[in-house]
Amino acid sequence: MKDITIVVCSYNYERFLREAIDSALAQVPARTHVMVIDDGSTDGSRAIIESYGDRIEAVLKENGGQASAYNLGLERTKTDYLLYLDSDDVLYDGAVAQVLDAFDRGDYAKVQFRLSVIDGDGVPTGAHVPNSTPPEDCGNLLRRGWLYPSPPASGNAYRVSALKRILPIQKAKGRGIAADFFAIYGVTLLGPVHAIDKPLGGYRAHRPAADSEPGDAPQVGLSIANCEDIDEVVRAFPHRWDALRNLVRERLGEALPEHAIDFSYEKARLCAQVYDVSLAQRWHWMLFDSGRYFHSIVANPFWSVRKKVSAIALTLVCLVPSRRVSDHAVRYIANPLARQASAGR
Repeated sequence: MKDITIVVCSYNYERFLREAIDSALAQVPARTHVMVIDDGSTDGSRAIIESYGDRIEAVLKENGGQASAYNLGLERTKTDYLLYLDSDDVLYDGAVAQVLDAFDRGDYAKVQFRLSVIDGDGVPTGAHVPNSTPPEDCGNLLRRGWLYPSPPASGNAYRVSALKRILPIQKAKGRGIAADFFAIYGVTLLGPVHAIDKPLGGYRAHRPAADSEPGDAPQVGLSIANCEDIDEVVRAFPHRWDALRNLVRERLGEALPEHAIDFSYEKARLCAQVYDVSLAQRWHWMLFDSGRYFHSIVANPFWSVRKKVSAIALTLVCLVPSRRVSDHAVRYIANPLARQASAGR
C-alpha cells in the first residue's frame, strides 16, 4: 500500500484555511500525511496552522510565491503520491480513497478528478471543472499542442517519481507563470493520466460574478473564477506555454509545438474582443480573427459533436445586434458562476 501527502498551500486565506485543512485531515488517515506550507501570510493564517499541533506538518516560510511552495512541498514529501490543495479549496469525504484506488490499479503519472465550483460560503453553484474527460494518453495530444481538460490545482494528484522530473522550477520570471501549470501538463509526458469524472472536491470561486451593463468595466462580469481578469489571461498564456516548452526541452529532451491549442485561452481572447463593444467590432472579430477560436472547437479531440455544435451556436449569439443579449452570452462562456441561473442546478 502506497501513501499520499496532501500539501496545503497557504497564503492569506484565513477565512477558508481551516476548512481546507479539516477536509485534508478527514481523508484516509492511515494513508494520508497532511503538510501545510504557509508562504509568508500576513493575516491570521499562521495562528490557525499552529492550532493543529502535531496533527499536521507545519512549514512556515517567507513569501516566495507558488513555485517556492510547490518546490518545498515536493522536497519534503516522503510518500509515493502528492496532492497540492489550495487553501481556499476543499476535498470531499472519500476523495483520497478513490485517488489511491486509481493509483493502485494503474501505473499513472497523474490521477485527476472533477471539482465542484463552490461560492465563498462553500455552496455549490451547479458548475464543475473540467467539463470534459481526457483520454489516458493525453500526453501524446500535448505533443501535438493540445492542452487537455484538467481541473485547477486542487483536483490533481501526482506520482512523486514523475513529478520530480518536472519540478523543482526556478521562481517564475515571466508574466502569470504558475507552478501548477508545469505540474499539470508536464507530468503527462511521463505517463498516462486517469480521470475520475465524479466531483471529489470544491473549487472556491469567491470573486463576484455580477452582470455589468454596457460601459461598465468588463473584468467584473468576465472574471474566470479566481483567475486574473480576461486581459491578463490573454497576456499570460503565451508566456506559460513558452516556459513549459523550455522546461520540457531541458528536462525531458522533447520539443513541443511553438503554439498551443486551448479552448480556455481562445475563449478568453474571444471575450476580450467582443464584450461590451459595437456590433461592427464583434463582426470584425468573426470575419478576421476567429480562426483559431473555431479551430479549438471544431478540431477539439476531447469534445463530442453535440458539445461542439452547442459551443458554436452559443458563440453566434455573441454576434446578435442586441448588446445586452450578446454580452450575456459572453459572460456565460467566460464565467462558470454566470451559468448557475441558466443551468437551474
